[in-house]
Amino acid sequence: MDPALSRRAFLLTSGMTASGVALDIALSSVPAASSAVTPSTAALMTTVHTVARPRGASGYRRLSDGPGWRRVTRTELAAAKKDRADRRTVLACFVQFTDLHITDVQSPQRYEFLRAADMGSWRPQEALTAVGAVSLIEQVNALRYGPATRAPIGFVMTTGDNTDNNSRIELEWFLTAMSGGRFTPDTGDPGAYEGVQGSGLGLYWQPESGVRDIDKRAGFPRLEGFLEAAVREVSSPGLAMPWYSTIGNHDQLFGGAFSSAGGFFADLATGSRKLFDLPASEAGAVYRALRHGDPTGARFRAAWQHYRRRARTVTADERRAPVSPHAYIAAHLDPAYAGPGPAGHGYTRDNLDSGRLDYAFRIADGVVGISLDTTDRGGDYRGSVGTRQLAWLERTLKTHADDIGLIFSHHPSWAMTNLVPDPARPDEKRHGGQELLAVLRKHRNVAAWINGHSHLNRIVPHDGFWEISTASHVDYPQLARVVELADNHDGTLSLFTTLVESAAPHRTDFTDLSQSGLAALYRELSFNSPGLRSGLAGLPGDRNTELLVKKR
Repeated sequence: MDPALSRRAFLLTSGMTASGVALDIALSSVPAASSAVTPSTAALMTTVHTVARPRGASGYRRLSDGPGWRRVTRTELAAAKKDRADRRTVLACFVQFTDLHITDVQSPQRYEFLRAADMGSWRPQEALTAVGAVSLIEQVNALRYGPATRAPIGFVMTTGDNTDNNSRIELEWFLTAMSGGRFTPDTGDPGAYEGVQGSGLGLYWQPESGVRDIDKRAGFPRLEGFLEAAVREVSSPGLAMPWYSTIGNHDQLFGGAFSSAGGFFADLATGSRKLFDLPASEAGAVYRALRHGDPTGARFRAAWQHYRRRARTVTADERRAPVSPHAYIAAHLDPAYAGPGPAGHGYTRDNLDSGRLDYAFRIADGVVGISLDTTDRGGDYRGSVGTRQLAWLERTLKTHADDIGLIFSHHPSWAMTNLVPDPARPDEKRHGGQELLAVLRKHRNVAAWINGHSHLNRIVPHDGFWEISTASHVDYPQLARVVELADNHDGTLSLFTTLVESAAPHRTDFTDLSQSGLAALYRELSFNSPGLRSGLAGLPGDRNTELLVKKR
């Protein structure tokens, strides 16, 4: 395809209703520009060409340019036939964002104090989530084309945990970042930072003080002016292409884990008391309850009440109020956040009336997308779906039996083990990942299930389709994923997956506290975070790939 050809001919003009009608086309089938995957302008902007690489062997390690990750062809589901690139027709090209976790780091409902038991419960880079997300948007805008097929990028899909605390202000920041505009990632007292990084406590990185905190002992720098820079106004160009939204557990549940039963968490979020630390033994008890299943946050509430005298006074802010499913949908439908469309970013008036957060939309001629809400409103960070959702999915797949189906959700199959009843439908059965996989296997038109949540790159073959799970943009290596779907006209389809870093340079300058400089620092801090889990980049076959699958 001629790279100069306007993308307008391929972009979605309007969404599909949740009931599965009124489909329009996001990307028409077009011939591939090249007969093989070759270096191109687009490829040079992805991890095929270069990936951030640490320098040194120990302590706080600075990042620099490193070699890229090669593309791996995977044939577990179909053979790679000779000369397929010469026959190939591009069907769709889009980008997946996942787990942006745009965070109000000063919110009283946060449980940073669990770091006393688990280092990963708080991250030194969290104050920079907003600038990090904007830098990713800038990179995708500049990328413009798929690196494997050179087809224009038709849309972006977020697969949940767009925000961190189920907070109205975080949702506003996310929608503004995606659609374009200015926002200030600051709450409470506009003249004073009131989060843990100004607390003087050694449990957290204190960037502007001489406290020998845990992170400085690991080599983290002292950065004068960091906190003021972290909460100043951010400018986002917004995405230059249509974008769709899928919801995650952090977008719906307090702390991503606790249901909204009772008013404790809502009062905590908008109130003026914040708990900064707990004894390590108590933090451990709360953490274990969270990991093993405490859907209503009973253990958290008990600890908070017992140690409430340790809480500090902060400035109350009503903008931190929780967001109901209805309000979440309504915010997406707000014309102020329309950006390049579509209106509602997948959600429609039907979703608003029903409160259901599932929908289907036309990706391209012959390709349908289905967004599933896998968060259990009964609580817990793990996911599931209800019987009504599963029935709706079955109907939608049957309606589009002649289309290639791409499924989007927040949770992957292996994290869908939470069967706590939904408080709104206490008698409805919940279904886990294995049951959802069984439904998808029944419908031979499903080519891929694309998700996030685990903050890990992992690609798993199932009977007839691929499950593609992508690392987050809050934990290192901070990635998005380009997905390109092509018909090889030999009985197979190719799904090309290519990981993308943000636009921020790999090298940081501790004196550069500009928006771009902070975005670079965001990546480097995430690499050095003492609680970072290893292996989140996945294996080579989980990164840049060509995934072969039989065309049904």
